[in-house]
Amino acid sequence: MAENQSQQGSECDGNCGTCPSAKKDENGQATCGLPPKVDLNVKHVVLVLSGKGGVGKTTVSVNLAFALANHGKNVGLLDLDIHGPNVPKMVGVEDEKLMVAGNKIEPVHVTGNLSVVSMEFLLPNGETPVIWRGPMKMTAIKQFLEEVNWGDLDYLVVDLPPGTGDEALSIIQLAPRIEGAVIVTTPQAVSTLDSSKAVRFVEKLDLKVLGIVENMSGLICPDCGKEIDIFGKGGGKIAAEELGVPFLGAIPIDPAMREAGDEGRPFINRHNDSSSWKAIDAVMENLVKVVEE
Repeated sequence: MAENQSQQGSECDGNCGTCPSAKKDENGQATCGLPPKVDLNVKHVVLVLSGKGGVGKTTVSVNLAFALANHGKNVGLLDLDIHGPNVPKMVGVEDEKLMVAGNKIEPVHVTGNLSVVSMEFLLPNGETPVIWRGPMKMTAIKQFLEEVNWGDLDYLVVDLPPGTGDEALSIIQLAPRIEGAVIVTTPQAVSTLDSSKAVRFVEKLDLKVLGIVENMSGLICPDCGKEIDIFGKGGGKIAAEELGVPFLGAIPIDPAMREAGDEGRPFINRHNDSSSWKAIDAVMENLVKVVEE
């Protein structure tokens, strides 16, 4: 028996989809003896990934969550950037803490239909580092899913750290009803190259690529309101076409969006008639079409 296990292990190519020993979950995804999925009352889980840091992935996650909530969806926003949790700061709840009610943890409610959970809420202050290895992160992620009173959600938007490490693997193993992943990139060639790695990662794990978002696609001048292509434009769309995945849209750099995040106030509250917000709303609508139609 040990010999057979050794032989199987040596022949494993890491692709569960082709393994004759793999079991399937409710979505037909291979489990290979992984922990069972968490029981969560959510219709759609959407992962937000990037192949590299600095592309504005958290900004996209936060604004997508607000856009969905603005259209009447019940939304949870799960900040899984364990080592660098920034979502609470961007939505103005960085001083909040997670509270226990009964046998469940209550998420922090940003609006009536948008709630947030983040590692930030468990730290003494924003300067405290999280020095954890993979198993501890997986345990925390399981608790964020299983022990939080999320309620009935239409969408759970999961903001992941850059790259394809433990956090992404853990949420894919544990979360039910994952619709797929949104890949955030910027127009430059080096960023779109890394986004292709993220796409391959998602496909390798038998998940759907919901689409690519090109962030920082031009700068909205704060004086004249015109768009300037500082980092170029169109790289995300070209990457989506080459990779055969949907292109969800482009979001420009807007100083007002950066200020909103720094000040912890939702961008939509003061700028819902701006071209930048309309771009975010269009990305959200395209995402909903891919997920729900």
